[in-house]
Amino acid sequence: MAKPAKRRDRRDGPAAAQNRKQPDASAEQGVPGDSASDRKLLLIFVVFFVLSPAVAVLVYRLKYAPVAEAPGSSARGGAGGGGGGGLVNTDVTYQEVLAENSRVSENASRRNFGNPVLAYITPWNSKGYEIAKRFNSKFTHLSPVWYELKSQGSSLTLDGRHNADVEWISELRKKGDAQVLPRVVLEALPTELLRKKKQRAKAIQLIVTECKEMGYDGIVLESWSRWAAYGILDDPELRSMALQFIQVLGHALHSVSLERSGGKNLQLVYVIGPPRSKELEMHDFGPADLQSLDGAVDGYSLMTYDFSGPNNPGPNAPLKWIHFVMRLLLGTGGDKGLGHKIFVGLNFYGNDFDLSGGGGAVTGADYLSLLEKHKPLLQWEKNSEEHFFVYTDQNNAKHAVFYPSLMSIFLRLEEARHWGAGISIWEIGQGLDYFYDLL
Repeated sequence: MAKPAKRRDRRDGPAAAQNRKQPDASAEQGVPGDSASDRKLLLIFVVFFVLSPAVAVLVYRLKYAPVAEAPGSSARGGAGGGGGGGLVNTDVTYQEVLAENSRVSENASRRNFGNPVLAYITPWNSKGYEIAKRFNSKFTHLSPVWYELKSQGSSLTLDGRHNADVEWISELRKKGDAQVLPRVVLEALPTELLRKKKQRAKAIQLIVTECKEMGYDGIVLESWSRWAAYGILDDPELRSMALQFIQVLGHALHSVSLERSGGKNLQLVYVIGPPRSKELEMHDFGPADLQSLDGAVDGYSLMTYDFSGPNNPGPNAPLKWIHFVMRLLLGTGGDKGLGHKIFVGLNFYGNDFDLSGGGGAVTGADYLSLLEKHKPLLQWEKNSEEHFFVYTDQNNAKHAVFYPSLMSIFLRLEEARHWGAGISIWEIGQGLDYFYDLL
C-alpha cells in the first residue's frame, strides 16, 4: 500500500492501444456517434466552451439534450430509503455538497440496493480499504487490485502477493459476508499463453493455488482488453482459444470448495468492455460470448464508464449509452436472461477537462477542493443524466468538470435494477461518503 499515488488505473490494456470508439447509437438512443458530423459538432462544442461556458452549455444541450430538466426535479421519491435526503435531486448547490458529503445514515449496515455490488479497491488509495470495512454490508464482492500474471522467459509468474493484506481480509470477514476476489490482470504474452497447453495449465494452476493458499473466494479476471490490444481477438482461431481458456479456468475454480464458506466453490468474475456499436466486431465481447461462458463465469464486470476523454470532453457515462450497451448484450425482450450476472460499471471518480486540451481524473477529495476554490454553479445535463460545472483556472483556461452526484448514481442504480443486474464500482476510495447511503 506504499505505491506512488495514482489517480486511477486505466483498465483498457497496453494499448492506450485500443483507440476506443463509442457505440454508434445516436440515431436510436441519443448517444453521440462516430460520424464526421458528430466530430464537427464536438469541435464546435469545445471552441464555444473555451470562449464562453454559457454558450458551450447551450451547444452541448442542443446536440445531446433538446429538453432541459426543470430545476428542482428529484428522483422518484428520493433515495429509496437511503441517505442524502433532498440532495437526490437535479437542483443541487456546491454549498450543499460541501456541507453534506461526509454525513451518512446512522444505520450504515442497511442495504438499499438489493442486487450484487462489486467494489474495487486499489493499493495506492488507502481510503478504499477503510471504506470496505466501514460499509462492509453494502458490498457482496470486494476486489482488491493486487495481481498480474506475467511471462517470465518461457514460463509464467503470478506477481502481487506482496500487495495482499491478510489482516484486512480477516477484519472484513468479522464484519460481514462480502466475498474477496482479488483482480488478476493477464499481462502474459497472449499467443504463447493461448497456443501452448503447458502455459495454459500453468496459468490456471498458479491462480487456483493462490486462491487456496490465501483463502480467497475466487478472482476477478481481466484479459479481454489486453487480448484486443494485441489483435488476438481478430483471429478466429485465437479468439476461440481465448474463450476456451476462460471456460477451463472457470471450471477449475468451481472444482474447489471452501470449507470456510459452507462448501461454496471458488468464483470467477470476468471483466468486459462495452460493445462499441450495434454491428459487433470480432474484438467486441457480445451476447454470444455471454452465452458461451455461462456455465464457467459467475459474473461480468462491465466497464460502462470512460465514455469521454481529454480529446472529447463530456460526461463519464451517459445513462442512455449504458442502456444501449445493456440492451445490446441482453436483448429487448421481457426475459432479462443473463442480466443477473452483469455488474454494471459505476464510476466513483470524475474528470476535469481542460478545454484547450488535456485533463485528467479527479477523486472525491479533488472534487471537493475544486468546489471550495471555485464556488461553481452545478448544472444538470438532462440527456446524459450527469451533473457538471465549468470554471476558469489561473491561466485563464476554461475547464469542465464531470463528477458523480447522488442523483446520477441513483438513476444508474435504477437502470441496473431494470435489468436485474448488479453494479461494479471503480473504485470506492475515490467516492464521497454519502454515496454509500444509496447502496
